[in-house]
Formats: sequence, C-alpha cells, structure tokens
Amino acid sequence: MRLDQCHPRVTGALLHLQTPCRHLTNATAKEFLSLQIRQTGMVESKKGLQFVELKQFSHHPPFFFMNPSPSAAARPFLARVAHGIWIALRQAWNSDFQPPGYEAPKDATFDLRRTAPYIVVHLGCVGLLWVGWSWFAVGAAVFLYLLRMFAITAFYHRYFSHRAYKTSRFMQWVFAVWGNLAMQRGALWWAATHRHHHQHSDEEDDKHSVRQHGFLWAHIGWLTASSNFPTDYKRIPDLAKYPELVWLNQHDFVIPVLYGAVLWFTGGMLETYAPGLGTNGPQLFIWGFFISTVFLMHGTLFINSLAHVWGRRRFNTTDDSKNSLVLSLITLGEGWHNNHHRYAHSARQGFYWWEIDVSYYLLKVFSWLGLVKDLRPVPAQVYAEVKAASATPAIMESLRGTEEHLVIPQDKESTKPTIR
Repeated sequence: MRLDQCHPRVTGALLHLQTPCRHLTNATAKEFLSLQIRQTGMVESKKGLQFVELKQFSHHPPFFFMNPSPSAAARPFLARVAHGIWIALRQAWNSDFQPPGYEAPKDATFDLRRTAPYIVVHLGCVGLLWVGWSWFAVGAAVFLYLLRMFAITAFYHRYFSHRAYKTSRFMQWVFAVWGNLAMQRGALWWAATHRHHHQHSDEEDDKHSVRQHGFLWAHIGWLTASSNFPTDYKRIPDLAKYPELVWLNQHDFVIPVLYGAVLWFTGGMLETYAPGLGTNGPQLFIWGFFISTVFLMHGTLFINSLAHVWGRRRFNTTDDSKNSLVLSLITLGEGWHNNHHRYAHSARQGFYWWEIDVSYYLLKVFSWLGLVKDLRPVPAQVYAEVKAASATPAIMESLRGTEEHLVIPQDKESTKPTIR
C-alpha cells in the first residue's frame, strides 16, 4: 500500500504539513506515521513501519486502507479551502504570518488570494450607481487622492525607500501612518520592495519590469504573486529596528479600516448638520475609500510600468526608465523617473526648475517648518554629466553602466549603501 493511496482524512491532516500525502519525503512520512501507530494498529519492525492485515481490524479498519467514498473524497478539497481561508485571515491580521513549514515560492505566479483585495477595491467603485455624486464628494475624492499621493511619493518613496532626508522618530511614525492611508501596504514592505527594484531594475530578478515580464504584469500583475507578498526585512535593517514601524507593517489593514470608518462617519455628520452639501456617509465612503483609492493605485503603478515605456531619457542608465511631464503631474513629481534612476537618493526628482516636482516643493515647506531636515540635493557631478553630454553625445555612451543605484544612503543611522 502506497502513501498516495491513503484515506482523505490523512490528506486533510497533512494540510498542517503544507504538502499532499503523496509528496511526503521518506523522513517526514515516517515521522507522521509513527504518531499513528497506537491509533491504527501499525507496528514497527526492524525493517521499518509495517501494516498489519486489514482483517484484524474488521470492527474498525485503519483509515489508511479505506477507499474514499465520494463524500469523503470531497473532504480534502474542503479542508484545503478552509485552511486557505484561515491562512488568508491570519495574514490579513498580521501580514508577516506564515504557516509552519511554509516556504515562499521562488517563481512569481498568479495567486487568487493576493488578487482578492484589488478586486474588492475595484468592485467597490460600482457603488457609485447607488450613492450618486455631489460636488463635495468629488472634491473630497480629489483632495484625498492628492493627500495620499504626496504621502506615497514624499514618505514611502523618498524617505523610507531612499532616505533622501532626515526627520524625527515621531514624524517618521506619522509619515508611516499617513502613507498607510493610501492602502499600498506598510511602509517597510513598500521600501523593501522598492530597494529590490533599484538593485535589479529591468533585470531578470526585477519584480515589476516591463522588459522582463510585460506591461500588465509590471503594472499590477506582480502584486498578485505570493512570492512578492512577504516583507524582506534584510533589505531594511535601518527601518526594521523601530518596533512601531514593524507593527504598522504587520497590521497594515488597521489604518485603512479606520480611514473608511472616519469617511462614513463624517459623511453622516455632514448629512445631518450640513445638508446643503448634498452628501452622506455611504456616498463619501464610496468616493473617498474606493474611487479615490483606485485612481491613486493606478497612478502610482504607472511609474512601474508606463514610466519604463513612455517618455524621454536624459541619462543612459542600464534600465528603461524615462522622464514624463504627464506622469509627474499625476504623481506629484515621480514622473521624472530617468532622473531618479540616475541618482535615486535626491529629495528632488525634477532636477531642473522647469521639471515640476510638487512633492519636493512641499518637502521644502516641511523643512522650513522643522518637520524634516537635510534634504539631499542632486550632486554637481550629475549636472556636469548633462552638460558634458550636451557638448558631445559620445560622453553619454561612455557613462553607460556607471550610474549608482544607491539603495540606502550612508550615514550614522543607516547601513552601508549598496552600489551596483
């Protein structure tokens, strides 16, 4: 009798081992079967585990030998579904949770569980058909888009990912909470993923490369892969040492839930005390939580996809990054992507005054208010490269491959930067 002929109850029990019965290694199988000896009548001899004759257990045959009935055959599938739902709920509560013995898949493949949140947030926009619209709700959605886009560009990207400026520990926590309102997971996951992108930009290991995986996968498909779900804390030792940031990263649903509740409550209060605005709880929730967030998400993701396809290149970097005024307006400055890939840890991505970079302008205001400090400038060497290239295009070709992909700036509070 082979292990792959075991009863579904065994297969269901083996879900705890995260592997089907027939795929057990010899060592794991022996360990598991040893636990069943007293319950099933198996005996262990010098030759290893042996099954006793079925006729000795006619009153209660060991389930290893039973042929599964149609109803019993369904149990492994139902158990597997229930187990998957349980794991999904555990990970919703704590994104760092992994089942015992779990190993993240090495290949980036589609995973329905990872897709569900994005399906829900898009389907939520259909609620517009029931709640209608008002100028106040539309204005709120636009305002919340800009508020949260600034948090993604100025905090998640330029601070947590590239440490382009400094701030206090309290303001660092505020920035993490503010960024979490965008519903793009925790700051530590975002930063670790982005640092990985800069280290492998448009190479085979890049998680969201149009060159390697196509436009659709680079835009949103990569978010649906289980291999891209865990937070790689090894890439963010400068951030992982703060327990408050780790907690926010693990429980990245808390802030969005509170955000949605505040929207609904605010809409209800306005309906009662300011009926002239024409809004209510459900309407403000649909516009502020779903519609605004969908536009925000795709605006951000365009930098991963469209900014590597459409635009102009000033620097001859080894990736396909490009500069785009349109994307810069949509993302408050992130569209100067070729600039960014030439020197990633500058607080400004519009290297020249005519390159609109709203996030940088607001960071300057923050620095005047004392909320941030030491905004990193664009090095003079980078500007010199541009001047030299305009004088003789051959110089740019000679610079190919010399760009620095500095992931973490070197200072007393961070680790040594990685230069590719």
